[in-house]
Amino acid sequence: MCLISFAWQPGTSTPLRLIGNRDEFYARPTAPLAEWQDNPMLVGGRDLEAGGSWLAAKRSGVVAALTNVRDLQLNVPPSAPSRGELVANALQCDDIEGWLSALNEGEALRYAGFNLLVATPQRLWHLHRGRDRLTLSEVAPGIHGLSNADLNSPWPKLLHVRNALEQDLLPAGASKTWPGAVQRAMKNPQEAADQELPNTGVGLELERQLSAAFIVGERYGTRATSWLTLDSHGHIEITEQRFGPLGHFEGETTLSLPNSSLKSTS
Repeated sequence: MCLISFAWQPGTSTPLRLIGNRDEFYARPTAPLAEWQDNPMLVGGRDLEAGGSWLAAKRSGVVAALTNVRDLQLNVPPSAPSRGELVANALQCDDIEGWLSALNEGEALRYAGFNLLVATPQRLWHLHRGRDRLTLSEVAPGIHGLSNADLNSPWPKLLHVRNALEQDLLPAGASKTWPGAVQRAMKNPQEAADQELPNTGVGLELERQLSAAFIVGERYGTRATSWLTLDSHGHIEITEQRFGPLGHFEGETTLSLPNSSLKSTS
């Protein structure tokens, strides 16, 4: 994914609410949100070119999400594996904390830059692999944003969607509106003003295009908006809306994972 906003509220009935946009080339083959045929315990969209994912969940109540780090000065090893495999591996390992620790001790340097979120009803980890540092931490309770830099880096679109999520969740009883305001913010195609743009080395024109929460293009753009809830019992509800070139709506799928069975409506 390229833009995520999430509320981490451990100890409540719904520890995690997360929404994100996946930006990608339309030519890259992709499977929509579904149960994975090679592992029915896993559910998510899937990159058919490399086999990984940007957001997926496990029936036992584990969620993993990924954003790339956009930094042309970051040293990427030759033949680096697809970062999407990190999501699949996170959901299939037997010891999440041990696996994340091994990545943090140097295994993550095999990959290009990324942010990985892995959540259970009790814990939420963030692993950042950037140019100058590799860090693993547990996310503090609160409302957060993640794009193609570090957690809560103040990029304009990140601040916008994070503020919208606060509108949905902070007032008493307002969680009933989820994902109203933040979903609308995720669909915003407005580009940031030049003076607010980050400098990731891709040039001004591309920085402008990528500054929109919802990117509209012919070859590259926002291909999916997904949101999920993870409750204290490990039950997961996940919805994916899909888009084609120029933002054309192509379909929506909602799945419910009550740990032991899978129901869907498309």
